Amino acid sequence: MSKTGRNTIIGQMVLITLMLFTLMPLVSMLSTALQPAGTIPTGISWPTAPQWHNFIDAFNVANLATLLWSSILIILGVVPVSLLIATMAGYGLGVLRVRGGQVVFLLLLLGLTIPFESLIIPLYYQMSDLGLLNTRWALILPLIGLFMPFSVFWMRTHFLSVPADITEAASIDGANSWTAFLRIQIPLAIPALSALAVLLFLWTWNQFLLAIVLVDDPSKRTMAGALGAFQGQYGTDIVLLCAGSLLIMAPTILVFIIFQRQFVKALLQGSVKG
Repeated sequence: MSKTGRNTIIGQMVLITLMLFTLMPLVSMLSTALQPAGTIPTGISWPTAPQWHNFIDAFNVANLATLLWSSILIILGVVPVSLLIATMAGYGLGVLRVRGGQVVFLLLLLGLTIPFESLIIPLYYQMSDLGLLNTRWALILPLIGLFMPFSVFWMRTHFLSVPADITEAASIDGANSWTAFLRIQIPLAIPALSALAVLLFLWTWNQFLLAIVLVDDPSKRTMAGALGAFQGQYGTDIVLLCAGSLLIMAPTILVFIIFQRQFVKALLQGSVKG
């Protein structure tokens, strides 16, 4: 067997092993969720009579319909605004090379190094002073700010990967910076924007810590944030808890499966290369 063939087989074995390690927790949760309610399953064993109605019970008990609407509102408040600001800032820093851009970029990089947990207490008092505690704005506004360092870095890196000849050709044809941005740069940035939108969606949907600290009303939290209250109230019913967790995870898995090609395309275009 050739060296290339051996490397291919080894690579496939590594991928299969990683896939099994990744799927094992999901399979364990699914097998637990299908057990009779009130039982305490041990290990991974497929039930002889799967209780699919546990998912309906978990959906009703956790009031997931209301939480789904709340999560959608929060995502609609975070993702589009973050994309708009990050795209314009990335264009300014990567293409226009605005005065003081290097300082701004270094500050953004510094923001990437700050532990998320260290900002919880300052954010709590800031939202309290603004009168936004226990509202969805207490999640939307901080999340936009917290996502900015990575989002701007992502878009700036993409714009830097676009050949400068394209922008120069547009300038020779009489296009100003705004026209070049809308007519040339934005269409080329669709893969990077799509991948960033998927990441922002996943991060917002899975936001847990901010949701339970800044919002007391579970109906105004994200789906993941409501899981804390769900677990606290029904923590002894492991079956129902696993069913609810899988329901909360399902939309994120579906979104990633649908947009995985755009995500991979953005990576291949050099969106994360420095």
